[in-house]
Amino acid sequence: MATLLLSEHAPAGAHVLVVGAGGGLELKSMATLRPDWRFTGVDPSRAMLDLARLAVVPFADRVNLVEGTVEGAPAGPFDGATCLLTLHFLDRSERLRTLREIRCRLKPDAGLVVAHHAPPGTDIEHWMARSAAFGDRDDCDWARARATGQTIAERLPLVDPAGEEELLREAGFSDVALFYAAFSFRGWVATA
Repeated sequence: MATLLLSEHAPAGAHVLVVGAGGGLELKSMATLRPDWRFTGVDPSRAMLDLARLAVVPFADRVNLVEGTVEGAPAGPFDGATCLLTLHFLDRSERLRTLREIRCRLKPDAGLVVAHHAPPGTDIEHWMARSAAFGDRDDCDWARARATGQTIAERLPLVDPAGEEELLREAGFSDVALFYAAFSFRGWVATA
């Protein structure tokens, strides 16, 4: 989905910024689908970047990995960016700062795709339990799912969907649109 959404505006030979590159699965998927694109992935975890290096071996000539946060990424400008399963770890002020740093590295009209936990409503623990139960679908243990949901709700600085959209706009993005929703997960596409 992220590749498709970025493809709407990214030119041939696009250079895409991947914030929170993690273990490289997102990079591998996009590099497979778009052999003409180049990527810069940034992540603060050396161990995760080591996994990413292994995942992108066939595409190593098109992938640059940077240890650190988005501030350590090149200035660009990039033709698009993703930030998947990352922002829910950041408190509101850090999230806004991160989104602004991404925005200043993008070309005008470049796309941004974000996806992370953003449960609807006020029953956050229940939504997180549903996501945990779904992730454990081979053996749905509701007691374990509720405990996991409670732990996640206590540890992550979660923001509701309306707040997430407000942060994207405050960071300078326009055309903010929800493209994905499943249990506690939400995904948005926006334009720099």
